[in-house]
Amino acid sequence: MSTSMRVMELVRFGNADTAFATRDLPRPTPGPGQVLVRVLATSVNPLDLQTRRGDYRDQVALPTVIGNDVSGVVVETGPGAGEFQPGDEVWYLAPVFAGQGTYAEFHVVDQALVSPKPAQLSHAEAAGLALVGMTVWEALVERAKVRLGERVLVHGGAGGVGSVAIQVAGALGAEVVTTARARDHEFVAGLGADHAIDFSAGDYVPQVRALGGVDVVLDTVGGDTLTRSPEVLTDRGRVVSIVDIPEPQNLLAAWGVNATYHFLFVSPDRAKLAALGRLVDQGKIRPVIGAVLPLADIAQAHALLEGGSTGEGRGRPRGKIAIAVDR
Repeated sequence: MSTSMRVMELVRFGNADTAFATRDLPRPTPGPGQVLVRVLATSVNPLDLQTRRGDYRDQVALPTVIGNDVSGVVVETGPGAGEFQPGDEVWYLAPVFAGQGTYAEFHVVDQALVSPKPAQLSHAEAAGLALVGMTVWEALVERAKVRLGERVLVHGGAGGVGSVAIQVAGALGAEVVTTARARDHEFVAGLGADHAIDFSAGDYVPQVRALGGVDVVLDTVGGDTLTRSPEVLTDRGRVVSIVDIPEPQNLLAAWGVNATYHFLFVSPDRAKLAALGRLVDQGKIRPVIGAVLPLADIAQAHALLEGGSTGEGRGRPRGKIAIAVDR
C-alpha cells in the first residue's frame, strides 16, 4: 500500500473555486484504539461551507483538510483496536475541528466512534446520512422528545437535513408539516410529509396555524424563521435550531406559549449511528442523495450546496451531495 494519499486541502478561506488544492500527504497511521479507514465516500454539509468561508477561522489553521462524514473500509488497526478487522465496511462522523478531515483517501479515527455500515446503504448513501442523520436524531428524539401523535414542523423539507427529518418524525409517529417550494411538494410527500407549505407563495404561519399549530419546530433556516417559531407553537412547544445565530434574536414571543428552545451542534456518537441503522434496517428511513461528485470536484460540490441552503435554490439538488472519494 502506498505511504501517501490524495486529499483536497483547504488552502485559503473564501470562494469555493479558489479555496481548495489537490495535495499528496503522508498516509496516517492508526494509534492505540484507532482504525485506518479507506474513505470511499464523504459528503458536503453546511458546516463545510461555513468553515471554507472562514466563519470558524479561530478553530481552523490553514492549510487543512475539512469534512466529517465517512463511509469506507477498514484497512489497518492500531494497538488495542480489535473491534474491527481489515475489510470491514464502516461509517461514522469524524470529530469536528479535531485533526484531519475526510476530504481524503484515508482517515484515522478512534474505533469507539465507528459503526458497521448498514448493508442496505451504498457508501454514498451512508456518507450522506451520518452527520445529518445524527443531527436529526438528537434534535427530534433527544432534545424535542417527539411523541406519538404530535405535530412537527420541519423547515426546508427538500434539503439534506429536512429530507431525513421528515422520515424520522414519521417513524416516531408524528404528523409532519414541512416547508418546501411547490415543485418539491410531491417529493416531500413521498418522504412522508402530511402537509407541505410553499413558503415562497405566501406567509407560512397562518397556514400552520390553520392546522392547529405544531408541538415541535425543527429550524434549518434561522433568522426570521427562528424568530417566528413561537407564532406556530402550541403551549409548551419545543424549538430545535441547527443554525448559527449571527445576530441577537427577539424571542420574547416564546414566553406566551411557554416554549423551550434548543440550539444544537452535533457531536460524534456511535449510539446515534446504531439507532439510525436500525431505522434503515426497518425500511423507515433512507437518505436522499441528489448528486455524487468525485473528490476532484469538491469546489463544484460546494457551489451546488450554496445554490440553496434548504434545497430550494435554483439548480441545487434535493437531499445531500455525496463525494465519491475512490473515483
